[in-house]
Amino acid sequence: MTAKIKQQGSAVDAPFLKELIKIWRAQDTNGAWEAKSDLDLLEPYILDKQKRRALPIIGDPDPHTLWRLKLFFDAVALSIERETGGMIQPILDLHHEGFGRMVLISGRLIAVNKQLRDVHRFGFDSFVKLAQEGDKYVSEGIDLIRKFPQVANYWGYS
Repeated sequence: MTAKIKQQGSAVDAPFLKELIKIWRAQDTNGAWEAKSDLDLLEPYILDKQKRRALPIIGDPDPHTLWRLKLFFDAVALSIERETGGMIQPILDLHHEGFGRMVLISGRLIAVNKQLRDVHRFGFDSFVKLAQEGDKYVSEGIDLIRKFPQVANYWGYS
């Protein structure tokens, strides 16, 4: 499911990145980012070797990094919802030092379970890696939901 990324003007042609861009655009309630290109919006996700080396090995994640992490997994959840038609609930449990877990739940099924560590260093080497990682979580979630549809669609209501 990993899409090949082609830069076409200011757009990135990968389904997961398009979903992530939509989520970022939805956060801009005042129109402050209207002039920004799609790639400029996603730029904070890119941490090349130099940027990663500049970060401390141990550190507390800042609010912007936590927000980027949340929006990344929101995009994963929405991509899974579009494909399966089910509702996905993201739950983030994070220690102040950047250790924790992100789960995406559909019904009673944990569709995606990601252990988090060193969240203050959350980022990807390139847009290709960003898209591949997002696609990986989306694919895994869709596969689990299709494998266990009764669990994924069970909400416990009578």
